[in-house]
Amino acid sequence: MPKEKTLLKLNLQHFAQTMNAKDSVSAALAECFITVEGNRYNFMQIIDFESTIDKTKTKVPILGKTGKGNKSTGWEGTFSGTAHYNQSIFRDLLYRFKETGEDIYFDIQVTNEDPTSSVGRQTVIHKDCNLDGGVLAKFDADGEYLDEPIDGTFDDFEIPEKFGLLAGMQ
Repeated sequence: MPKEKTLLKLNLQHFAQTMNAKDSVSAALAECFITVEGNRYNFMQIIDFESTIDKTKTKVPILGKTGKGNKSTGWEGTFSGTAHYNQSIFRDLLYRFKETGEDIYFDIQVTNEDPTSSVGRQTVIHKDCNLDGGVLAKFDADGEYLDEPIDGTFDDFEIPEKFGLLAGMQ
C-alpha cells in the first residue's frame, strides 16, 4: 500500500475512535442514600454532590538529580454538596454532638446510571463520613426556595460498581 494511503487510513481510524454524545452521563440521573446508625435514607433532596481524594505527598531527595521526587504517603477524602433545606437528619447529628460530644459517623452511597449511555452504572460508597458543620436555621424573604451546603470528610470508600469501557478505549 502506498505511504499516502496508509497515512490516510491511520488518520481515518483515529477519527473513528471518538465518544458518542449519548455516552456522556446525565448530571441529574443519580441516586444518593445516607446510612446513619443503621437507618438508610433516600437522600432525594440533594441537589449536587462531589467527593474528592487529595493525596498527601512528601518530597524525596534523590542523589544525582537536581530536582526532588514525589512520593504519595496518604490521602484525605472530602465531600461537598448542596441540598434542599427540608430535612433535619444532619441538624440532629450536630445537636447530639453539642449535647453529648458524641460525633456520629455515617455512610453516603452515590450511584450514577444513565440508561442511554453504554457505560452502565457506577456506585461509590463513602464510609465513616463526618460533617464539618451545618446550617441550623435559615430563611430568605426574597428567595424561591431554601437550600443548604453540606460539607465533610470521609475515611474510607468502596466502588462496588464501575463504569464499563467505551467502545474504542481498548
